[in-house]
Amino acid sequence: MRGLSRNSLAAVEERFNAVAGSADLGRLAEDLFAIADLLDREHGLRRALSDPSRPAAQKAQVVRGLLDGKVVEAALATAEAAVEAKWSRSGDLADALEQLGVVAAAAEAEANRKLDEVEDELFRFGRIVAGSSELRRALTDAAAPEEGKRQLLRDLLGSRVAPTTLRLITQLVAHPRGRSLEVGLEEYARLVAQQRQRLVAVVRSAVELSEEQKRRLTAWLRTSYGRDVHVNVEVDPRVLGGFSVRIGDEIIDTTIVGRIEEVRRRLAG
Repeated sequence: MRGLSRNSLAAVEERFNAVAGSADLGRLAEDLFAIADLLDREHGLRRALSDPSRPAAQKAQVVRGLLDGKVVEAALATAEAAVEAKWSRSGDLADALEQLGVVAAAAEAEANRKLDEVEDELFRFGRIVAGSSELRRALTDAAAPEEGKRQLLRDLLGSRVAPTTLRLITQLVAHPRGRSLEVGLEEYARLVAQQRQRLVAVVRSAVELSEEQKRRLTAWLRTSYGRDVHVNVEVDPRVLGGFSVRIGDEIIDTTIVGRIEEVRRRLAG
């Protein structure tokens, strides 16, 4: 989000933080996802509720009339704050509510001391999807029934992952909102990491790193960036030697392949 929408998101997040503390965070996440999905389906409603020319109190009244008794009070208060705010584009309204749904789910995981598990599981599931075209087709087929996809995820993941992980992946599969599954998983992982204001580092290595190696690498990255860093390791035999680290748009490449490519660039230059 940019400009006006970014400022509005910050204001809505303040309201969300004020009401989320006493809520059932799992239910709050589900309700915020449901409201975002409703706005995605009902284009006329979304346009009306994001129309800056309409009085904010009137829009909040419409939301309360629609949702009172159907969602938890914290979700209703957050939705009211969202429609009272002004957005650069109408889609940003639904985006904001979805994002706060992810934040609520991450807060639930942190309260249950499962935040690290959720980060790891989102990353690993992304790698599984990337490596299985059959699974990806089954989960992203627009013609396939939503309940069938939900059941497939329950069968695949079930008790093997944290409840928050299953909730987030199911939301992405059921309501991709124009994103690829891989992009959605990366976006959710970033929001989950922000729950503790951590960076996410994706490490590519020819072999699996030992726990001691991961600990040392994490410590080095924490010192280098001045912030906590969550490390996800992707084993890639093409690396040949060394490893590469991607944090956002920045890449630290110590691989043999990376060095060869650097020599080639210099020769070509």
